[in-house]
Amino acid sequence: MISAIMNSKGIKDTRITSRTPLVSPVQLSIDIAQPVEHEEFVRRSRKTIEDIMSGRDERIIIIVGPCSINDKYAAIEYARKLKSLSDEVKDKYFIVMRTYFEKPRTTLGWKGLINDPDINATYKINDGLRLARTILQGITDAGLPCATEYVNSLVIPDYTAEYISWAAIGARTVESQEHRELVSGLSMPVGFKNDRFGNIEGAIDAVLTSRGKHTFIGTADYGGGAIIETKGHDYTHIILRGGKEPNYERTHVIAAQEQLRKAKLPDIVMIDCSHGNSNKDYKNQPIVFNDIIRQRRDGNNKIIGIMVESNHKEGQYKLPEDLREFDKTKMPYGVSCTDSCMGWDDTVRMIKNS
Repeated sequence: MISAIMNSKGIKDTRITSRTPLVSPVQLSIDIAQPVEHEEFVRRSRKTIEDIMSGRDERIIIIVGPCSINDKYAAIEYARKLKSLSDEVKDKYFIVMRTYFEKPRTTLGWKGLINDPDINATYKINDGLRLARTILQGITDAGLPCATEYVNSLVIPDYTAEYISWAAIGARTVESQEHRELVSGLSMPVGFKNDRFGNIEGAIDAVLTSRGKHTFIGTADYGGGAIIETKGHDYTHIILRGGKEPNYERTHVIAAQEQLRKAKLPDIVMIDCSHGNSNKDYKNQPIVFNDIIRQRRDGNNKIIGIMVESNHKEGQYKLPEDLREFDKTKMPYGVSCTDSCMGWDDTVRMIKNS
């Protein structure tokens, strides 16, 4: 009734076709409650990442896993295998699994499991939120911390954040004021990627901005809007992910660290082995990974982390342009349907031999 009255003159929502109620964050947290042991695990995992960022822990963070999650069972099986690998290398590396449920699109395409969980353009977002939270529980049960990227909607953290130990803001949103404000209130460490063209100034500005206090419009736990006030975030950093050219080599890293020091920021960096640094060829990720490890061994202990895109099987399954008639059950198991990924055996070999 209220909506009809507001739109009675036909000047509002002229391009909106529908509005569907969104499950509230508090309702989802009741329906899929976080056990106390999960809460403690996430708290410890965040503290470990903070210790690595501050130099109290000398290990390297490895954020590794599928480019995007498209299957619950494949994700949890991957987590169980990754947990075994993590235990083997825990003296050198702190492994966190990529659990990316939102995918940025340069133009059009599938926006991730939360937006379209059935991958058929039905956009059952409430189901997607429930599925994402269930997957996060399964991965935490397997004994692995979770990492994600916050992309499309600034309300998503209200549904998933208590399961996330590390988060990223990507190349397409690093300049977004709203995302910088969001980060100023997040509870986990956060990395800002350089932009799609390889410029790091926006990421440095984002770190500076997110360290300040902010007031902005957000979401209330019970649904609806709220005015959010934040403290500012001390545990943020930049991520070198390449652009038109790679930027993972020693000269690039030293230059980035010098810019951070000029901005009076900690000169810590994480490096993404994929995207522009691999020239968008997943087979190049081990080259990047090994170069980063050499830089650490040569004394650059301010490289605090590495990102890797990996799945059960290598390569990519290309989704059709029109998803409306797509049958998700026909997708091959354990293959990325967004960016191409390394296969499991190559991932194990790369990490264990480093």
